Amino acid sequence: MSRTLLPFHSDDISALARSLNGQLAKCGHLPGHVELLNMLARAAGCRNFQHFRAQNAARERLDTPPPPPPAPIDYARVQRVLRHFDADGLLLRWPGKFSEREPCLWVLWSRLPARQTFNEAEISRLLQAHHRFGDHALLRRELCDRGLVTRTADGRVYQRIERQPPAAALALIHYLGDRRTG
Repeated sequence: MSRTLLPFHSDDISALARSLNGQLAKCGHLPGHVELLNMLARAAGCRNFQHFRAQNAARERLDTPPPPPPAPIDYARVQRVLRHFDADGLLLRWPGKFSEREPCLWVLWSRLPARQTFNEAEISRLLQAHHRFGDHALLRRELCDRGLVTRTADGRVYQRIERQPPAAALALIHYLGDRRTG
C-alpha cells in the first residue's frame, strides 16, 4: 500500500511547539500514532488529521500551491538602516549602499497618501517633510525608478503605486511609526 504524502507547514514554529506541549501535557500518557497526527493537525490550525488531509486534497484539486513561508527579517540590517533616521523618524542622509537605500525608499513610500495624485510641487513638499538632507529631487527620481511611484511622461502627475513592502521594510516602517507617535 502506497502512502500519500501530505506536506506539513507551520507559519510559527514557536506556536506549534506551545500547542504540542499543551496537548501532550493534557494527554497524560505517551500518545499513539493517530493521537500524535491529530495533535500535529490541531497545532497547524485544523480540527483533526482528517480535516488536515481534506484541506490538502482540496488544495491539490484547486491546483493552488500552499502560500510561501514569509521571508525572514534581517533585524541587524533593519538596525543598520535605522542609523539613517533621526529621533523624529526623518531621513538624515542618503545611504551609500543600495541594500540600505531600498528600505529607506519604502519608508518614504509609506508616508505618501495612497490613491491620490500629486503634481511635482506637491510630491516635493511631501518628500521634503520627511528628510533632512535637502534633495527631494533625488528621492522623487529614486521612488519612480524603483517602481514605488509612477509619473506621467511629462512629469506633471505623480501617484504612489500600491504594492506590498518586503518584510524588512515593513519592520522598519513599523518601528519608525512607533518612534514618531511615541
